[in-house]
Amino acid sequence: MHISHLHHFTEHHRYCVSREFGLSPVDERMLNSIYQPMVGAFAISLYRLLFSHVPAENIGFSAAEPQRRLFLTLGIEPNEKGRRSLIEQASRLEAVGLLQTSRIFIPETDDYMYEYEMLPPLSPSDFFATQHLTLLLRDKVGKFAVLSLREQFWSREPEEWSRSAAGKENISRPFYDIFELNTHVIDYELEQALTEVAAVRQPVKSAEGKLTIGYSDLILRFPRESVNRAHVEKLRFDFDQMGVINYVAHKYKLGAQDMCRLLDEDGIFSPDGELILDELQHRANQHFRQNMKRQEQREASAAKVVAIRAAEQGDGAIIPDEQPVEMEYYVEVPPQFLSKCDIHQYNMMLRNEPYTRLLQTFFPGAVPGQLMDIFEKIDLNYKLPGEVINVLIHYLMAMVASGGEQRINRNFVEAIASNMLVKQVNSYEKAVRYIRDQSKVKGKGASGAPGTRSRSYAKRGGTSGKPEIQIALDDGQSGAVSEEEFAALMQMAANIKAKKKKGADGAP
Repeated sequence: MHISHLHHFTEHHRYCVSREFGLSPVDERMLNSIYQPMVGAFAISLYRLLFSHVPAENIGFSAAEPQRRLFLTLGIEPNEKGRRSLIEQASRLEAVGLLQTSRIFIPETDDYMYEYEMLPPLSPSDFFATQHLTLLLRDKVGKFAVLSLREQFWSREPEEWSRSAAGKENISRPFYDIFELNTHVIDYELEQALTEVAAVRQPVKSAEGKLTIGYSDLILRFPRESVNRAHVEKLRFDFDQMGVINYVAHKYKLGAQDMCRLLDEDGIFSPDGELILDELQHRANQHFRQNMKRQEQREASAAKVVAIRAAEQGDGAIIPDEQPVEMEYYVEVPPQFLSKCDIHQYNMMLRNEPYTRLLQTFFPGAVPGQLMDIFEKIDLNYKLPGEVINVLIHYLMAMVASGGEQRINRNFVEAIASNMLVKQVNSYEKAVRYIRDQSKVKGKGASGAPGTRSRSYAKRGGTSGKPEIQIALDDGQSGAVSEEEFAALMQMAANIKAKKKKGADGAP
């Protein structure tokens, strides 16, 4: 509980308690055996007192009343020492995840009100899977006591049951096999009423229905010793800057913890505490790209592990059936394959072989590692089907074999793969049509067909590449001017000259 001044937390301040769960016998045992050694009996007594504010058979909120009730019930003196003691016990519960305290500012009274949101104890499996809580319990009771407590929460399955677990079959009936709902009639009044009277706390959402990050989400996770702590505390009533933070978080898929890390860095706030949007977006973009790269590496590693395990299983692997190729989707055989196979064999190989084996057929020795990495990323991260990758390999190798100057590098191959993904090229037939369309477009651009732009540049020999424009010359074939036409032209010239002279003299 972050309280900067003890006058902000007294027995006169009002409070309420909210909870959305009940305590089962397992939860009671977790409180007595696990949580009490960690936080102490006094803190657990405070937890039970807050729990009793809402009737045991209900969930929701308690009535708002002064905190004097807490002090008197717990036997704490309402002085400075008693306030520190209550704050310490509440902070212990917050640290182990049993309580979350919020402070609400009331403008009418210019004072604060406190909400104690109770959280349920973790289940035994979740608790012992949480490392920092398990280590704290070890420091309090010892390693062997932790192992003993863990064994006490589990009842082992019978030996004969564990032997037959391999043949386990789920024979449960689903909901819609037993019940049938009348979905043709939508009761809007019932849905609205259920929403209005719902006591369960819903996540905070914006007008567009997106989850938002609140001030409490930031301040609870923000380090106290940070230089930017004072700037973050000013965000409590600055809704414009909180809107900017939520915009950046939604744009780059950041959670409250990631946003706290960014706000803790130098240069995010100006000296007067204003949030620098450009700098925040720049660092959020870097964080977003790093997460994408890590995700790609994790997916690639996981796919390799799956492939290795499938290879180890050997005969248990499922081999897909060989798919035929229709004649209209045949592609030409590259020159290096003309002596090895005919057009039917090549297209069947292109349709059914893995891309790793297809690449090996194009190289007399080992496949270059960089080229293998490019197609491995397209396979594992872009999720292009294997037959589409094979057509892409054929297209690239044919382009190089035709004498083009284009080099096969990562950017070029990923650009083509991205274009295939955008155009929903997910089958062999679509891939063949795609490369044929690309070949037509390139053919038109090379031949100067109508509708394509062509440029000419000056060559080194000094001859300009621009087209020459012919100048009109007198070839003596034009007819002579008659005397009447010549007199008319002279009269027209005299009139024009008179008008100019009249305008120069300033005559009206």
